[in-house]
Amino acid sequence: MVARHDTCLVVIGRGSSDPDANSNVAKVARMLVESLGLGWCETGFSGVTFPLVEPCLENVTKLGFKRIVVFPYFLFSGILIDRIYGFTDAVAERHPNISFVKAGYLNDHDQVIETFVERVHEILNGSNNMNCSMCKYRSAVLGFEDEVGLPQESHHHHVEGKGVSAPGSNVEDCQLCTTFCTGECRLNADHHDHDHSHDHGHDHSHDHGHDHSHDHGHDHHHHPYPQANHPLGPKSVLNRPKDKN
Repeated sequence: MVARHDTCLVVIGRGSSDPDANSNVAKVARMLVESLGLGWCETGFSGVTFPLVEPCLENVTKLGFKRIVVFPYFLFSGILIDRIYGFTDAVAERHPNISFVKAGYLNDHDQVIETFVERVHEILNGSNNMNCSMCKYRSAVLGFEDEVGLPQESHHHHVEGKGVSAPGSNVEDCQLCTTFCTGECRLNADHHDHDHSHDHGHDHSHDHGHDHSHDHGHDHHHHPYPQANHPLGPKSVLNRPKDKN
């Protein structure tokens, strides 16, 4: 039996280019470790920011804890959960003297459902309060001052809605991965040019005398995330051992 003080909790969040969103995951980690009386806590992310799962866990192995509990702070299953567990297995294989526990994600836990119900009632009663006062789009956060007031846009529009045809969805067909998706292929896809211009000209002629001409211009431009090249962030996937997955 491993004592709680000999256990390190690692909470893994989705990862965002907004430091306020990332800090919420760190807050969850701190609240959990203090409530449970565990030895220590660290925060990692599945993408976008740093540290990613693998370098995060590798750093934790140096702290001397006998057990490391990896908790994905996610509502749903999917490729990111598989990736988190896959990286956990890879690190565990390199450190057989440490016990690694892959905790379940939030899923449809009763208290999660209860929280959703509470939020709905708050909306209906007009008592819902904003909890993102430090969002980089609202406040001049250090290092992100020029993003105040910018629209919140997706950074993954090139894979949204593609389902199983999206990069990384089928490990069996991937030439870069073996047992789980590391995200390397999608990392390469994410570095394509995000500026797109589409012009569509449509000319319709009908018996009732209507002539329609439409020109649509779409420009997708995302403000660069200043920590995108952090050595412990997404770039770390490109430097991981190729003989293990």
